[in-house]
Amino acid sequence: MSAALAPPAATVVTRADPGCDHVATTPTPGSAWQEVAGTMIGDELLEWPPDMLAATEVILERSEACRFALSPPAGSTWPPAGFPDWPEAVTDTARRWGGWAGDRNGAIPGLLAREWGVVRARAGISLDDLTEARDWRLCEALLTLHAIADEACAGLGAALDAAGADGLRYRARGRELLARTGSLARIPAHLVRVLPKVRTPPTGSSVRALSRYAAVLVPGVEARWHKVSARCLGPQPCGEGVNYLLLPWPLRVRSSDFRPVAGPLQKLADDPFAFFEFVPSERLDLDLVGRMLVAAQDEVETVDVVVLPESAVEHGEIDDLEALLARHGVTGLITGVRERPAQPGQFPRNWVHIGVSCGEQWAHVRQAKHHRWSLDDTQISQYRLGGALHPHIRWWEAMEVPRRSVQFVDLGNEVTLASLVCEDLAQPDEVASVIRAVGPMIVVIPLLDGPQLSSRWGARYAAVFADDPGSAVLTLTSFGMAQRSQLPGQNPSPVMRSGAASTAAGPATTAASSPT
Repeated sequence: MSAALAPPAATVVTRADPGCDHVATTPTPGSAWQEVAGTMIGDELLEWPPDMLAATEVILERSEACRFALSPPAGSTWPPAGFPDWPEAVTDTARRWGGWAGDRNGAIPGLLAREWGVVRARAGISLDDLTEARDWRLCEALLTLHAIADEACAGLGAALDAAGADGLRYRARGRELLARTGSLARIPAHLVRVLPKVRTPPTGSSVRALSRYAAVLVPGVEARWHKVSARCLGPQPCGEGVNYLLLPWPLRVRSSDFRPVAGPLQKLADDPFAFFEFVPSERLDLDLVGRMLVAAQDEVETVDVVVLPESAVEHGEIDDLEALLARHGVTGLITGVRERPAQPGQFPRNWVHIGVSCGEQWAHVRQAKHHRWSLDDTQISQYRLGGALHPHIRWWEAMEVPRRSVQFVDLGNEVTLASLVCEDLAQPDEVASVIRAVGPMIVVIPLLDGPQLSSRWGARYAAVFADDPGSAVLTLTSFGMAQRSQLPGQNPSPVMRSGAASTAAGPATTAASSPT
């Protein structure tokens, strides 16, 4: 090892509080890795690509900086704008690194040494600088090292025809290590495990989408618990019933509501993709909402919670909607929200707004969407969008990819809810594991999808939560999208909601009404 790459003097940023006798510590890239692997960041990671993959993925995931490969911060692009041959350089560096790892002759590849030097020099900065992209150069280095390490893992788990003569000894050692320890990494498998990846799904926005050849298994999702003091839900004694009014807005969706937009991600020549946004031409009709509340209250006396689908309202419409609901005695609101970007060059936001009336005021909780919707030619045909979106391009939803988090809302009387947004239900993410671990009474999932039939994906994935841990699950799409959806050999269906429930969900999950 060279003196220039000596271990950093400290891997934790300390912060003295003059009012306390102790010193607070702020996580850093170095401490994040040390917490998982039990060792400091050192040049030994250069000796074995799967170890480097594990280290960079832990740091990228803990800081949530992995999202910048999908949603770069304002003013930045990915891959780096100043590196036009980035994919070829990554592949070539990985090939030469595998050869070096097998016999340790000569020098390590220049790109690898350069990016590693950036990481070593900044191992002691605050992890928040990565989370908020204040140190974009470090983000670039980590993402590049992760890509090189993943490419260098090609062929470790299974022989590849494309694998050349370089690295034969390295690949043989990797397969022996996997057979002996159950992991490609030299790090103890009970701390972090690196496994071969057989297939990378074409959709998804989690850190797993960054790798093609190997997967790093280290859990970690932020969860927040919101205790909200709300009035008793439902006309029955507390906890015996909740009435939901489902408003499947918008009632009409035009193909022109799907619009191509520019994004900060650079296109690669062999990867035809583009971005779209959903901007319905019809704004939320508050007068119609009021009439629906009156009609529903004629049937059930009290409406406790109003639910609208994904992207049903604009951010600026929430206050007026809650004021209307308050006049009708509604306690809760769960609605998908679309929010325009704060700065040019950024993506819009897509999230669920959970509002709870606490007397004179509303408490607000925001559950972000984590996974973009991906439209391929089959879906473009299904939703009849060919006039707006070219069918031979993979279209990704133009939305900011935020940090992963799960928001639990505790309303008292054992009534606890959580929410996911559309694609998040379908993705096998650690977020779902957290929800299953907690077991909320109900999981509400606003969708921008076709009809909610028992044979389609929404009902199948909702049944997972109903079976384990026994939560009630409610999905709701818009009437307009249900009408646009036309599968081959089928007529449009008006079914806009589905529900899955287990007897473990209890009596507080009474049936909801859904206007057509």
